[in-house]
Amino acid sequence: MTTTVFESPLGLVRITGDEHGVSAISCKDVSINENTIESKLVEPVRLAEMQLKEYFAGLRQSFDFPLNPVGTVFQQTVWKALLTVPFGTTLSYLTLSRQLGDEKAIRAVAAANGRNPLWIVVPCHRIIGSDGSLTGYAGGLWRKQWLLEHEGALIKSNQLSLF
Repeated sequence: MTTTVFESPLGLVRITGDEHGVSAISCKDVSINENTIESKLVEPVRLAEMQLKEYFAGLRQSFDFPLNPVGTVFQQTVWKALLTVPFGTTLSYLTLSRQLGDEKAIRAVAAANGRNPLWIVVPCHRIIGSDGSLTGYAGGLWRKQWLLEHEGALIKSNQLSLF
């Protein structure tokens, strides 16, 4: 596994992966530890860093580097469904549950969404409450709001484009 860290408008982004793909992307409010940055990155990690920097610069709306997240079959199913939510739009947890075939699974869907290891790329930030509220986000609601504003999904404070 190789890891890189870079500064973003939301804090330090940490990307970890191997030759099979990126397994984790996270963001933290901490200083860079030079020991966590490796000089020779595997291609998926190098591509992820480049593409995320383009995303933050407003030059990219989708990602095409290999992904390799670890999770249960159900979590993988939810994460795959998240990949279908387009840039600049939002979807409610209930709608996502219905798309997956069981609206009663809304809590399990929300839990899988919360365990998404690939921040931004698997766009869990695009999933909101049925009333349009910005509910739950592991990175903090201020980051979720920033991401939705960056993507143009926030029309004005707490008013979202629902799809």
